[in-house]
Amino acid sequence: DPAVFMEYLKPIKAQTDAVISITTGGGTGMTVRDRLAVIDVARPELCTLNLGSMNYGSFPMIEKHRGNWRFDWEEPYLESTRAEPFVSTYADIEHMLRTVGPSTGARFEFEAYDVGHLYTLAYYLDLGLVQPPIFLQTVIGVMGGIGAEVDHLVHMKRTADRLLGDAYEWSVLGAGRHQFNMITASAVMGSHVRVGLEDGLYVGKGQLAESNADQVRKIRRILAELSLEVATPAQTRKILRLKGLDKVAF
Repeated sequence: DPAVFMEYLKPIKAQTDAVISITTGGGTGMTVRDRLAVIDVARPELCTLNLGSMNYGSFPMIEKHRGNWRFDWEEPYLESTRAEPFVSTYADIEHMLRTVGPSTGARFEFEAYDVGHLYTLAYYLDLGLVQPPIFLQTVIGVMGGIGAEVDHLVHMKRTADRLLGDAYEWSVLGAGRHQFNMITASAVMGSHVRVGLEDGLYVGKGQLAESNADQVRKIRRILAELSLEVATPAQTRKILRLKGLDKVAF
């Protein structure tokens, strides 16, 4: 529901000049029209684009948390991921590239969960439907996608280099308990990094994060110790060639 997004998009914009990337993932079972409704209304600078359909498996959490549910929807939702895949077809991707991007001015955070997704991205780059600089988000450690191993990080990076050359900006997120070790390793390799409660709930072993800001502060400390600089919003807009905060519709 775009109205729900607006409840926090407007206050964030009023308080900071941060770049806001809006998800187009929605949930399993949603139509593409449903998932893209907020992009049509908000017209953000950046939105996600999932590079393929996948079995996004959350059902292993059922046994871990059985008996501790707070809401009646939790277990059925997790169980649904055993049978219902997340769908992002070539037609869906082309609709976003041909229609959503040009009509809203939004650029894309291309989410690659496995090596095959990089070949899909390269195909559309070769067709001219994807314009550099590509913002490539490598997703590591989600069940159904590539595993959280440094060897896989290296393989994804080498494959992207071979297929995309200098046309892309590389970013990495690690899922769950792999969040900080994966992105620290990738940062040393030259990547941008992503943290947040969508990707993992903890800020340390056994220590729940109280907010996204907790995780941002932690990775910022790590990057500072590694003598790596954090880009400002203005620098980020220049790197990714975004349209600017004054051109969004929220």
